[in-house]
Amino acid sequence: MTAGRAGESHDPMAGYGEPPAGQGRAERRRAAKGRGRKRPPPPAAPRPPVGPPPSAYGPPTAFGAHEGPGGHGPPGRSLTRVEARRAAKAAKESPAVLASRAMGELFITFGVLMLLFVTYQLWWTNIRAGQEVDKETNKIQEAWADGRKPDAFAPGQGFAIMYIPKLDVVVPVAASVNSEKVLDRGMVGHYNEGRLKTALPSEKTGNFAVAGHRNTHGEPFRYINRLKPGDPIVVETHDTYYTYTMANILEQTPPSNVQAISPVPPDSGFTEPGRYITLTTCTPEFTSTYRMIVWGKMVEERPRSKGKPDALVG
Repeated sequence: MTAGRAGESHDPMAGYGEPPAGQGRAERRRAAKGRGRKRPPPPAAPRPPVGPPPSAYGPPTAFGAHEGPGGHGPPGRSLTRVEARRAAKAAKESPAVLASRAMGELFITFGVLMLLFVTYQLWWTNIRAGQEVDKETNKIQEAWADGRKPDAFAPGQGFAIMYIPKLDVVVPVAASVNSEKVLDRGMVGHYNEGRLKTALPSEKTGNFAVAGHRNTHGEPFRYINRLKPGDPIVVETHDTYYTYTMANILEQTPPSNVQAISPVPPDSGFTEPGRYITLTTCTPEFTSTYRMIVWGKMVEERPRSKGKPDALVG
């Protein structure tokens, strides 16, 4: 290759796009005009069809995987886990499932009601009875302080206070063994009506028989089975303290055994008339199938003006 002549351009792009030498002016204008033309734009991409893609509704067996026509949400929206579980559960529920669910709800409701009833019996009745006992004890003591000494007592009217020191029991004694008027109010009731009428402590002979709840409603006689021979039982009236000592116990007897509160009770160990006390309550615990009987014998009669008996001191 021979070297170019002096003054000639060696730019490899020189003359690119220019008409060859020797072309006329018209050809050069056309060539220049052609270089200024713009290329045509590329063809537009085809627009996608309107509507969700074929896979938007999921496979036919995928319950609730995607919502579509007849579903619970707009087409193409995926369900949350909670919604998917609900949809699957609703699809699977049968009459048997619905029936078992209803039975379960009934059992739960019944269980709650039973729990409330047990709470009422074992707790609330004792609370209410304690309030009644305090109120009636205060009423009795106020009557004594005022010097009131009625000849007879109406059913439910308190007239004495019983102490069982070993069991830490202090409870008012009211006329009658009526449940609503006496026993359910937490008090001890005196058998003083009809063929079950028994003596008062002040009488020279006889059996002062009383009844009290063993469970619920204050349960004053719950632990009388723990008494032993010689344990004191004191009855305070408006003018006298009567002290008895426990003598015997009959663990179980039918409610029909009214001889247990007779003037000289069989099985008590007493053989002749005297001044006795009889405590009666239900047994076994939380039932009223049988009766438990505790007997005692009077050992001291002390005027209140002389102060408390030894059994209540110390």
